[in-house]
Amino acid sequence: MKKVEVHQYCVQFVEERIDRLDKMKNSAQQAANDDTKSSAGDKYETNREMMQAEKDKAMQQLSEALKLRKVLDGINIKNNSDEISLGSLVQTNIGLFYIAVAIGEFEIDKTKVFGISPVSPIGNALKGYKKGDIINFNGREVSVELVCWFVTKFLSCIIC
Repeated sequence: MKKVEVHQYCVQFVEERIDRLDKMKNSAQQAANDDTKSSAGDKYETNREMMQAEKDKAMQQLSEALKLRKVLDGINIKNNSDEISLGSLVQTNIGLFYIAVAIGEFEIDKTKVFGISPVSPIGNALKGYKKGDIINFNGREVSVELVCWFVTKFLSCIIC
């Protein structure tokens, strides 16, 4: 598994979220526009308010997803720093982390990866450390085993 594949998975995940939220926003707007005023005026107003609330919610979530895309677009995946920072793929004794955006656990080539934000508790704790460093995170020792660019099937990393 290449780091670029992990990055591309995150980009695709965020793009799909953006598309879904944009469709939800448009659907709610269309529903509000299509709703014709009936003799029961209160029912009409309540439905329009519900559609507006759905649209507002979708717009807020869309705004957040666009911020995630901006973060991903700003990552130089060719950066090959030994120090953990935005865009690092990090193997620790507790898991493999891609420091980019918080999308949770996913799997590539039968390997579990956790997409985390650099401002998440674990992302922030790992920032600036290098291979061989040990940190204390929530009362637990976490060892930085490798800062990866490629991950082999044997969960070892190759730095290039």
